[in-house]
Amino acid sequence: MKRSVQEPAILQGGMGVAVSGWRLAQAVARTGQLGVVSGTGIDTVLVRRLQDGDPGGHVLRALGHFPLQSVAATVIERFHEPHGRAPGRPYRLLPRPRHGEPAHRAVWSVVAAFVEVFLAKQGHDEPIGINLLTKVQIPTLPTLYGAMLAGVDVVIMGAGIPREIPHALDQLSQHRPATLRMDVTGSESRTEARIEFDPSRYFDPLPAPLSRPRFLPIVSSHVLAATLARKSTGRVDGFVVEGPTAGGHNAPPRGALRIDTDGQPIYGERDLVDLAQIAELGLPYWLAGGQGHPGALPAARAAGAAGIQVGTLFAFCDESGFSKALKQQVLEHVLAGDARVRTDPRASPTGYPFKVVEWLDAVSRAHVTRPRHCDLGYLREAYALADGSIGYRCPGEPVDSWVRKGGSIEATVGRRCLCNALFAAADLGQLRPDGTTEPPIITSGDDLRTLGEFLRGRTHYSAADVVSYLLGND
Repeated sequence: MKRSVQEPAILQGGMGVAVSGWRLAQAVARTGQLGVVSGTGIDTVLVRRLQDGDPGGHVLRALGHFPLQSVAATVIERFHEPHGRAPGRPYRLLPRPRHGEPAHRAVWSVVAAFVEVFLAKQGHDEPIGINLLTKVQIPTLPTLYGAMLAGVDVVIMGAGIPREIPHALDQLSQHRPATLRMDVTGSESRTEARIEFDPSRYFDPLPAPLSRPRFLPIVSSHVLAATLARKSTGRVDGFVVEGPTAGGHNAPPRGALRIDTDGQPIYGERDLVDLAQIAELGLPYWLAGGQGHPGALPAARAAGAAGIQVGTLFAFCDESGFSKALKQQVLEHVLAGDARVRTDPRASPTGYPFKVVEWLDAVSRAHVTRPRHCDLGYLREAYALADGSIGYRCPGEPVDSWVRKGGSIEATVGRRCLCNALFAAADLGQLRPDGTTEPPIITSGDDLRTLGEFLRGRTHYSAADVVSYLLGND
């Protein structure tokens, strides 16, 4: 995606695990707007699709274009089950991400990101982006590299301060080693932990240089935007300016945490972004959160923005990766008027507030009795051990395990296993030994409350319908 006077008016949100899959990104791109795939847990998405038989053969088709065919063959041999998993058989797992993981583990992220971006770019000439969570650190570099091998045009990152990503993109575009600082709780070592990824471990000789994608960090304050613009390790190309009405993870409120009578964090004037100061940075920006209506785009442009980012309306369209059954349930409850979005300050193991869709008989209530498991580990916290090595823990794992690793019991209260729940929401939930499947969590922005106005009696709709509505053509 080259810098141009004509920026896309609409960025499609990079939502959840496989919700913003290649089908949705491709459909949005075909309308001339920016389609975005989610890179969260993309390696597990790949191997679970293969174990489900790869309906339509799309993954196998993309693997046929991966530049290292010996690696592609290994992926297929290890995980592809042509007729899908046998009844009662759980998904086989990849090892959980960890610092210093071997090259053969990192390559799964490379392959998976390549497949997702490759498929999203088929059938049109429009740009495609990828969205990553800064909090999920270990898979970041191989995921970026795999996306770049497939020609990704834009990288969008939130849930943290991705200050080192610009230089990493510069390095990876030249197939050079890239590193990122790793957050390790309790580390007193003067030598900080670094995550390293070296493309030369896979290629000999190295291929031609890759196109360096544009980088758009997600910010919730003009202070963070200025810091990233001036102190990042390389070029920042613009911003997504996100308010607390956006879905998924939200930035915590500034100052002391205050909770309303429903247990939700209270946001105030300190959480408003000064758009005039954002504009002074001289970079394009898009407004996100509460932008899912026809008046949002002209208002954003009047405020100096290049356009808007929208997630919620796209999340429940035909092409999104949410389970069809869940989409139907959500839309039915929206039309019935009893669906709501609750900002839960405790649900996410990351410590960031997380938005959850609820109704009276919501499937999310199954998490109250769900036995605790931590077998995916994307949101685990790295912490320093007495011997200087790195351990891993998550407040969503079994309580005794968390406490044994130095965590407090209080930190586990209300925590949910987002990793497993988000995979379940995309029909990729793990089957447990007792015969149950992981319960899903549905996340959405506050725009869900007004989705009924857009539906106008429809029981389903397409990504193109959303774009037409946002452009005022519907």
